[in-house]
Amino acid sequence: MTALEHPARRAEGPGRPPARVPFPVVDEVSRHCLQEEEPETVHIEVHLPGTPDQARLRAAFTEALRRHPRILMREARGPWYRRRYEWELTPDPDVEVVTFPPPEPDALKRARERALAEAPPLTSSPPIRLEVVAQVPAAEDTASGEGDERSSAKDPGSVLFLTINHTALDGPACLRVLATAAELYGGEDNSPAAPPTRAPATPQATAEQTPADAPSGWAPPARVAKGRPEPSPGNGMLVAELPVPKRPKGSPFTVNDQLMVATALMIAHWNREHGARPRPFRITMPVDDRPRDATMPIGNGTRLVEVPFGADELAARDWTPEATRDLLRRTSERTRALKALSRPQLGHGATLLTAPVLPVTLRAAVTRGLRRAAAPWTSTTLLSNIGRVPYALDFGDAGRAHAVWFSAPARLPRGLTVTTASTAGRLHLALRWSKTLLSHGDGAHLRDLFEHYLHATEHTEPHETHGGST
Repeated sequence: MTALEHPARRAEGPGRPPARVPFPVVDEVSRHCLQEEEPETVHIEVHLPGTPDQARLRAAFTEALRRHPRILMREARGPWYRRRYEWELTPDPDVEVVTFPPPEPDALKRARERALAEAPPLTSSPPIRLEVVAQVPAAEDTASGEGDERSSAKDPGSVLFLTINHTALDGPACLRVLATAAELYGGEDNSPAAPPTRAPATPQATAEQTPADAPSGWAPPARVAKGRPEPSPGNGMLVAELPVPKRPKGSPFTVNDQLMVATALMIAHWNREHGARPRPFRITMPVDDRPRDATMPIGNGTRLVEVPFGADELAARDWTPEATRDLLRRTSERTRALKALSRPQLGHGATLLTAPVLPVTLRAAVTRGLRRAAAPWTSTTLLSNIGRVPYALDFGDAGRAHAVWFSAPARLPRGLTVTTASTAGRLHLALRWSKTLLSHGDGAHLRDLFEHYLHATEHTEPHETHGGST
């Protein structure tokens, strides 16, 4: 069964215990490997031009939770010898989910820090929280006002911060709940837009194309080279807004392929700068086949595939338009084939590992041991491309979202994740890293490299240039 197909054990009648759902494979593996130093959180921030009314937003979000009841859950208690972890479904939230921190100059920075450092507990329903951070007016805006009435009338906007315990949910599922809340709050239609279409496959691109020197299942892939790590553990993050990359009409590659190539070239360049010897790459890519409408199953619903790159493919220093086009074509063939594969979310090994044969505490110890032993074979990095945000996220008097950022956990051995989404014609990039691997200055340099190579993917015709060698 996938993460979303487990039926709940219903309880009927007054006084009966709540319904329970066994932990699916993804949830159980994540639960086994939790660490306090680097919490498994997914962060979403939605920027609005206005500030929503507190009472109305609380009511709308609470009702949205009830309309997607699979999100109203907490980890059920059980004896050490139980065979499964279980989610206990609740009719209402256990805690106040929506909060409004007081406005202050560093409120946005502090909210981001909380999103990376403080995971909502699994023992309270739901395992998410929503913070509404009001933007502080700029000094010049306040100074230019003619009296209190004019300066108070200008709303500098707000940011909705969703922090998700990734053991229970993923970002697209939580965004679906937020879209329902927006519709209830503002009364506007938030139905998802149609997904973009992809050019038909060419006959020779129907099978997966793997480079000759791509790492096999037994060959450890490249790691992100160590930069200037910080003394404290945890995750750091940098967000940026970029133009959505252009591509010729009818191109066989997609924006996702351009992002994949930019990620691979960014890390290859970084590793060269830090003296790492060339090695093949594997980049993990979540694939989400769920519908985006109100019927979307809530939970951890993506499956993970790994896109391989040979060491020779990424070794060039002068990326001509022809070389970039060829790499995009090969990447497109691989991603297309991988998306078409039918496989369990984390592979067959994880399915066997979570079979309820032994007590769950014993399986936890085995899973943690295998994770440590398999660390050298973990993929180089993760690229999670949400794509075009399919919902308007129109909050009525608070306005429509003009920027949406996501970020994914970045624990070692990967130590770096790349997350992208597009809203209002702009690409919103989040780089998240382990502080034991990189610093904020390292993140800024990686952002510049990503932007450079993403721009290079727009220029794939022989007569075009994109700034010389790197």
